[in-house]
Amino acid sequence: MHIEPGVVNGAKIVLSYATAAASLGFAAKVAWETVKRDGAVSFMARTAMATALVFCYFEVLPHHPVGVSEVHLIMGSTLFLLFGLAPAALGLAAGLLIQGLFFAPTDLPQYGMNVTTLLVPLYAMSWLAKRVIPPQTAYKDLKYRQALALSTTYQAGIVTWVTFWALYGHGFTVENLASIARFGAAYMTVIIIEPLVDLAVLAAAKMFHRLKDSGLFERRLYAPAA
Repeated sequence: MHIEPGVVNGAKIVLSYATAAASLGFAAKVAWETVKRDGAVSFMARTAMATALVFCYFEVLPHHPVGVSEVHLIMGSTLFLLFGLAPAALGLAAGLLIQGLFFAPTDLPQYGMNVTTLLVPLYAMSWLAKRVIPPQTAYKDLKYRQALALSTTYQAGIVTWVTFWALYGHGFTVENLASIARFGAAYMTVIIIEPLVDLAVLAAAKMFHRLKDSGLFERRLYAPAA
């Protein structure tokens, strides 16, 4: 997911700075709580792994421009389940920034929009996870319907934010609406893939149960909620 250059121009782009600041500010708050709970070493290791994966999602995996943005297999729910909310959020923000700085500098003016579009749906998915996953269930034991609910929430949130930025930038023209529709239709196909990826990753986590106390993964991956 990258908002195409030119979708939002001029003074309008200032709004993206505000939404990005709020999104990153919330990530910092959750990060501090995670460090106090799990320790700095575990937090930094998980954030580094999340960042590396996000960079691969954006730069290595196939991605295609469709309409107002690009279609990426971001797998936000996978990052959340493996590493927790704060490492996933900072991994998304850092991976996106690294990709822009070193490989796609034309994306940097859109960084505020892109980071908002990635992080706010992640927070919404985290909120939903508390309601669809019983406290006594470790993430490794998720069912398909639960993984689907998380993925659908995240991907729908991305499409919603991309739609907002496109309408904010160019209004309700026929051409703009058609471009948004093409992007939305293409992006929602990710929902078919992501829950299957989540379940495959969680199945692999079961095989490596000895890593549960390593600090490399979110503690809820292997244990019920505290």
